[in-house]
Amino acid sequence: MPFTALGLSESLVRAIAEQGYESPTPIQEKAIPVVLSGKDLIATAQTGTGKTASFVLPIIERLAGRKLRGKRIRALVLVPTRELAVQVAENISRYAKYSNISYLAMYGGSEIALHKRQLIDGVDIVVATPGRLLDMAHQRALHFDELECLVLDEADRMLDMGFIGDINKIIERLPEERQNLLFSATISPQVKQLVKTTIHHAVEILLAGSDVNKPDISQWLVTVDKDKKSALLSHLIQTHQWQQALIFIRTKHGAVKLVEQLAKRGIVADYIHGDRSQVVRMQILDDFKSGKCGLLVATGVAARGLDIDDLDRVVNYDLPNEIDEYIHRIGRTGRAGAKGEAVSLVSKDDFKTLCSIESRLGHIIERRDLEEFAPRKVVPISILNYVPKSKRT
Repeated sequence: MPFTALGLSESLVRAIAEQGYESPTPIQEKAIPVVLSGKDLIATAQTGTGKTASFVLPIIERLAGRKLRGKRIRALVLVPTRELAVQVAENISRYAKYSNISYLAMYGGSEIALHKRQLIDGVDIVVATPGRLLDMAHQRALHFDELECLVLDEADRMLDMGFIGDINKIIERLPEERQNLLFSATISPQVKQLVKTTIHHAVEILLAGSDVNKPDISQWLVTVDKDKKSALLSHLIQTHQWQQALIFIRTKHGAVKLVEQLAKRGIVADYIHGDRSQVVRMQILDDFKSGKCGLLVATGVAARGLDIDDLDRVVNYDLPNEIDEYIHRIGRTGRAGAKGEAVSLVSKDDFKTLCSIESRLGHIIERRDLEEFAPRKVVPISILNYVPKSKRT
């Protein structure tokens, strides 16, 4: 099906074609007509399936040609991180190339004075993190009385990061008559509760495999003692000649230490975490996307919203505490039909988490244990239907 069949204008389709898109992805094919119709929508699809274009394209189509009043906005896209705010704004810029749509990305660390000046004449689409948007609203830099559409992008991550209070404060300020769009990789209990209180009579789209691994992502793990993880990672990088990997680690201190340990073995890597400045983080992410930096160590929070095309692999140096977080991580690779790889380094302390992840996936993750890194503390054989003691009856 071509994009023209979805009800998009010729100028918008031309901008899409210039980005190399020939036909819509499944989520775009299902979501775009719903958004164009003005109906509320709840869409669940895995990371990398084209969710951003699913709401950006029809919003541009609906808002094109309309006049704005000062300090007013027509569409609001709430996102969990500044990196994702920048990425969504970049997409809007490319898609709105032949339209008169104005847009603005607002997030912590950006210049408030500049944003206030941009808002004076009004902005069609604002992409913002919840905290910064509330700051601007408290300073009366923008008003919501003409808002037509609210988008909650990566809703599960926003709630995981504790933004529910800010989201509720924002929603209280919005007109009751508006279109609500919620996009998420998973539907967690928190997301279900938000939907229950915010979005009523919505069209629901759930793509098969949205919250499990995709077939084109090869998942495997190696069991190892905690104190041997950095040596094992170095071995894997050098033996398999990995040129690119996004490596997830639990703590900020751990990220710095791991990069230092890799450097001692002649492996160049960089790291991001929440304490690095916005300018530094954006430069490192640009270097990683361009291939200048091949190996990036990141804490889970710092990597949220990170969108990289053609990412070869992700490595779980530390398994995440939340099962959904594992789904998000592996969704960074194997995007848009490409092949990807997800590798985990698992110690005995990770056994319960591993069992929970495998239960969610519905299968045991392949083990590729290496004799030279055989753990002293053996990791037991996985139990697919493992139930933690706290949940046993």
